[in-house]
Amino acid sequence: MNEFLLTIVSFPTVLFTIFLGVVVLYWLSAALGLVDIEVLDVDLPDMDGHLSANAHGEQGFAETFAGFLLKLGLNGVPVTIVITFLTIFAWMISYYLSYFFLALFGYGWMRYIVGLPIIFVSLYIAVLITAQVIKPLRQFFLKIDQHTEKKILGQVAIVRSSKVDATSGEANFDDGGAGLIVKVRASGEKGFVRGDRVVLLEYVAEQHVYRVISEDEFLGKSSQ
Repeated sequence: MNEFLLTIVSFPTVLFTIFLGVVVLYWLSAALGLVDIEVLDVDLPDMDGHLSANAHGEQGFAETFAGFLLKLGLNGVPVTIVITFLTIFAWMISYYLSYFFLALFGYGWMRYIVGLPIIFVSLYIAVLITAQVIKPLRQFFLKIDQHTEKKILGQVAIVRSSKVDATSGEANFDDGGAGLIVKVRASGEKGFVRGDRVVLLEYVAEQHVYRVISEDEFLGKSSQ
């Protein structure tokens, strides 16, 4: 146990240990509704390599990052899942490489020199493994989107994120089971806050989001 703890808190594995801690904290916070699940998401290329309309309109980091993931074969699933797999695999690879090889160099300055290549090797192998692991998940997420779209259009959902506007937001939909968390966008300039009741009016396939209006507005239109 001492060797295990010493390895994960020593260079270079400690870098991945920190990232792993952030990933675990993120998923715990998302499960409790403290952060939006899509907080780390960018518009990724689809399985044919096409960026969504939103991604084409963005400049800078998000667009560059999306293109970078496409080249690595890490597209087609939510970026949060990609980062999670990358972190787990890189941490495991770095741990074993450090455990078996760096023990020969002790914990002095030589460890930093030898440890640098281990970081890049761990990341490289983690990318290759993750690209293979997410392949079957692409069709899974595609089928989920198609099934969910047919099931919940016109239904009421409860806003779970701190706000919903034209660019971000999430809502909970009670499907009679564990519930669904869907990405939503406000139609028009009016936004919503946590706890508001909204109606899932339209599914925008290019962005994988639902456009919503308030329940009152939806009922008002229906009554006319």
